[in-house]
Amino acid sequence: MNVPFYRHGLGPSDAGAIARVLESPMLTSGAVGREVEAQIASFFGAPHALLVNSWTNGALAALLALGIQPGDEVIVPAMTFIATANMVELIGGKAVFVDVDPATLMLTPEAVARAVTPRTKAVIPVHLYGQMADIRGMREALAPSVAILEDCAHCFEGTRDGYQPGAHSDAAIFSFYATKNVTCGEGGAIVTRRDDLADAMRKTRLHGMSAGAADRYRTGGYRHWDMERLGVKANLPDLLAALLPPQIARVREVRERREQVAAQYRAGISTIPGVQIPHVDPATVHAWHLFTIGVPPAHRDATIAGLNERGIGVAVNYRSVPTLTFYREKYGYTAEQFPVSYAWGESTITLPTYPGLTEEEINAVITALREVVATW
Repeated sequence: MNVPFYRHGLGPSDAGAIARVLESPMLTSGAVGREVEAQIASFFGAPHALLVNSWTNGALAALLALGIQPGDEVIVPAMTFIATANMVELIGGKAVFVDVDPATLMLTPEAVARAVTPRTKAVIPVHLYGQMADIRGMREALAPSVAILEDCAHCFEGTRDGYQPGAHSDAAIFSFYATKNVTCGEGGAIVTRRDDLADAMRKTRLHGMSAGAADRYRTGGYRHWDMERLGVKANLPDLLAALLPPQIARVREVRERREQVAAQYRAGISTIPGVQIPHVDPATVHAWHLFTIGVPPAHRDATIAGLNERGIGVAVNYRSVPTLTFYREKYGYTAEQFPVSYAWGESTITLPTYPGLTEEEINAVITALREVVATW
């Protein structure tokens, strides 16, 4: 049986929302976008939500709004997608990598606190695979001058100890990329409780301008704008934002199906020798964006090939970022400096994980994995 790595849940019925935008005078950052921002703010119980055109540009806009300068340090986990660190480097800061907890593969408050120096301006904890890191603990462990930007690319609907992303941080940044639990192909959002930061990010997400196109004509006539600070082009068009409201409305219901998929995987894979599954903290409600396993590094690539030969689509999420070529050559990092992240990066495989998976398809993945492991 062929089981693709991912299938999105959008269909022809979603085209109506785009058609309604085409009938309006504003295709980008207009009334539809503002409505979606209000929906997202309500979902998180936060006063501010800003749509952006990707997690990456949203993070860049947030770092600019925080005033991160060349030479400033930002703590990031060694186990993450490269964008988490790259945005820091792009504005001239230094991404300070910290190894992750061997059970959950995420930053801990203790590890973050140990990495703080007088140059530390922010930390970007990652809610890896859909499980929330201990943001409240980090806030308590850090001085108020150190900002927390949550990387929520994998975790829109997750919680920890009953609180959501954005509750204890300066900002939480989400991704609506094609494979995410809530998607519009490309896009993202930022949630914050800080009025000053929200005001700054509204400018930094749009070239630093004091007023976007819709605002310049809101009174019926044209009004001048100013450039008050340096910014990027990070706003999300209404054409894409229009796809989000139904998904946000039912995201918790869909998460329950993702939980069922994960439970079936865990039950079937737990009896396969030599295969690891990351620990799920009972304090969290997991979003299950990805389901990852670990196999002995010597067998990882052969396992991927064996699964592919049996029609199973897989991926690797992720390799240890500081030991990738750019960071290794720039800073001289070695695998020994980040043993947990490096070991997991050499062993991890991501299995198909989405609500549309059938029980038969999940069993096919488990059976294929069992067959491949038997060949080691």
